[in-house]
Amino acid sequence: MGQKQAVVLQQPCAHANQATITEVERPPQGCQVCLATGGSWVHLRTCLTCGHVGCCDASPGRHATGHFHATSHPLVTSAEPGESWVWCFADSRAVSE
Repeated sequence: MGQKQAVVLQQPCAHANQATITEVERPPQGCQVCLATGGSWVHLRTCLTCGHVGCCDASPGRHATGHFHATSHPLVTSAEPGESWVWCFADSRAVSE
């Protein structure tokens, strides 16, 4: 399993106050929906509101984006080792690189 790493919002957006997760595991076990359904993923994203781990838009399920549309949780971070960027779905922009 991965290591817990701090999440830093270098260029906070108006949605930064919704980020309740301050550390994420990189890498996590996998996309929660893909693991439950036998799907596959390319890269993983962690929701900074609730901690849901979903797969990226290059993955067949696009579960991170689906989670945003279902919940309106705006911020995700890469769950990939060596990456720490944060993306705001609501504003369609990076808030950390």
